[in-house]
Amino acid sequence: MRAFFVQIKCELGKAYDVATAIADAEIASEIYSTAGGFDLLVKFYLDEAEDVGRFVAEKIQTIAGIRDTYTIITFRAF
Repeated sequence: MRAFFVQIKCELGKAYDVATAIADAEIASEIYSTAGGFDLLVKFYLDEAEDVGRFVAEKIQTIAGIRDTYTIITFRAF
């Protein structure tokens, strides 16, 4: 399994709605609210053969209330 993170910028006032939608979809390992340039930090796991870009485009960016995403690919956990 490959771990990766997505920082999500939400429409104003929609961070809790977006977090709930992601949780309800049962696609994330962990969901955190954050301060700064992004509203949420979400950890996902995919099989090595799955396309991270397609997953983000089809499963995350289509959620209502999301304005922008920034994907962080990880290499190794220490």
